Amino acid sequence: MDKLGLVRDIDLALHLPLRYEDETHLTPLAGAHDGDTVHVEGVVRDARIELRPRRQFIVRLTEAGPDGLLGRTELVLRFVNFYPSHQKTFATGARLRVRGELRAGFFGREIVHPVFKTVTQGAPLSHELTPVYPTSAQLPQAYLRKAVAAGLARARLDEILPLDFLPPQLPSLREALHVLHHPPAGVAMHTLQEREHPAWQRIKFEELLAQQLSQLQAQRERARLRAPMLRAAPDGLAAKLLAALPFALTGAQQRVSAEIAADLARPQPMNRLLQGDVGSGKTVVAALAAAVAIDAGWQCALMAPTEILAEQHFRKLLQWLTPLEIDVAWLTGSRKGKARTAMVDKVASGEARLVVGTHAVIQGDVVFERLGLAVIDEQHRFGVAQRLELRRKLAMQKLEPHLLMMSATPIPRTLAMTYFADLDVSTIDELPPGRTPIVTKVFSADKRGQVIARVRDEVAKGCQVYWVVPLIEESEALDLQNATETHQQLGAALPGTLVGLLHGRMPPAEKAAVMALFSGGQIKVLVATTVIEVGVDVPNASVMVIDHAERFGLAQLHQLRGRVGRGAVASVCVLLYSGPLSQTGRDRLKAMAETTDGFEIARRDLEIRGPGEFMGARQSGDALLRFADLAHDNILLDHAREVAPRLLDRHPEAAQQQIQRWLGGKIDYLKA
Repeated sequence: MDKLGLVRDIDLALHLPLRYEDETHLTPLAGAHDGDTVHVEGVVRDARIELRPRRQFIVRLTEAGPDGLLGRTELVLRFVNFYPSHQKTFATGARLRVRGELRAGFFGREIVHPVFKTVTQGAPLSHELTPVYPTSAQLPQAYLRKAVAAGLARARLDEILPLDFLPPQLPSLREALHVLHHPPAGVAMHTLQEREHPAWQRIKFEELLAQQLSQLQAQRERARLRAPMLRAAPDGLAAKLLAALPFALTGAQQRVSAEIAADLARPQPMNRLLQGDVGSGKTVVAALAAAVAIDAGWQCALMAPTEILAEQHFRKLLQWLTPLEIDVAWLTGSRKGKARTAMVDKVASGEARLVVGTHAVIQGDVVFERLGLAVIDEQHRFGVAQRLELRRKLAMQKLEPHLLMMSATPIPRTLAMTYFADLDVSTIDELPPGRTPIVTKVFSADKRGQVIARVRDEVAKGCQVYWVVPLIEESEALDLQNATETHQQLGAALPGTLVGLLHGRMPPAEKAAVMALFSGGQIKVLVATTVIEVGVDVPNASVMVIDHAERFGLAQLHQLRGRVGRGAVASVCVLLYSGPLSQTGRDRLKAMAETTDGFEIARRDLEIRGPGEFMGARQSGDALLRFADLAHDNILLDHAREVAPRLLDRHPEAAQQQIQRWLGGKIDYLKA
């Protein structure tokens, strides 16, 4: 039960059904078709273990009508997996009700592994739909139904909210939960399944209100915290860095840099999300913010989710900041022994003004002298606990570090207003000049030979190519060509061309060596898994081939496409897919072919996946919204957003009870 998060009585009461089974009437077999889900009463005529074509338990049931009398129609129940108790239950003459999918079978019309229960003649049918709950393999439905019913009976479901704060014509919370756990026989099934029933509307509003209240409360609490005031000097490090850069900032980069500088100068901790499309130049904005913090006498930490991305940042920042005599430290999981100890000591003494690395930056032995600014790249790839840990690196001084989170996965406005209501959002909506548009083409796997021919032509012109595959090793479940096979195949098809291989299981030193050869132009074709998804910058690469593109998420496809088109060479992204495509797969590839705009990609991704999946690790796997759908419940969301500040101001106790009822132990996540 703990794994399902069912700890409190209210957790059980709010553990709502995934779907319902209709056992309120019996299905006459005469009018039923193969593929229908039927509910049949009958008497066992014969039950035996058959050994051919394989060992299985076969039950022959004679249908009984509503009056309990036996008819002539027979139904076969087939169990491939069964227990000795089945033979007792299905003894000849036993009366049962069974439910399952009807189909034509080897022994006649049959149901394989039906749901069943013994009954007496004339036993009344259920007056309610039967709920089917989300569960784990260890918890059978019967046990969960009893536990939920008991929790529902014990839970305190008194009305917390004053009536004038509720949308009109919705049932009470108690009534809504009773309907959803025990729907009466006459209720329209589609209103429950589509979550349109007034009972569902009440639940979704309650959830949205709790979420809005919690975000608003977190925002107000954060406003009371204190942070170091980091003011940019007119002729300080940031100005010197700006003057030394070999390029001019875009208007969008200048705007967001000014927003960040204004935040850093305040005594409240900055909590800002910097979002921009792939290649929009977020790293230089982060470098300018770091320069402001360092100039004010504080340290800055930059954390990235992968070693390859962290190293890309490290090399760029080293190139920009070393001439300004700023000491940059490097901390990753692969750095061990004396080298690591030396770096940790430099961080603790304050000698290292900027610390770049992976999760190693937040390990227990890493102590900062004066951490003033924390920058987290690809923030959605980090769990909440990791972000909280980074914030605590300054807790002993009763100050909070300023926090800048960066993402190349733009967040749609509705989602930002809901999940990131406590964040300020800066957007780089302009690409640096000189970037060439990327043409995206979609091919089925049978055009693989043509794609390889195009790769050969590009290499002959002096360009470089990425070829991305989704797996490293063979998988029985997925019929995919793995990285090693593709590497060998391309090596054979491109004689005289150096083809490299890069995947997550290679030692860090080997990965670094391969990337250095690719960046230097010696490796012409790089076969890689998604370790190159973010951060890799090779301007000479003009072709990105994504093998089995249907297996990738839309945001991931867009990130991978962003590895090309980074120079003046015309670039193309080729999406190779293996059929048959699911509707979701078709929608993803269509979106990729139609637009290169990251914000439009994000909007379509939200439509395809829904907000819970889109947010990913935002709440360490726990989406704050389980029931509401931001794409369809915008009226409820607008109402919740409008009443939340009034409720918090006028009825603070009720607001706190509402947050506690719905979020419980997840409240700490909002501090991240």
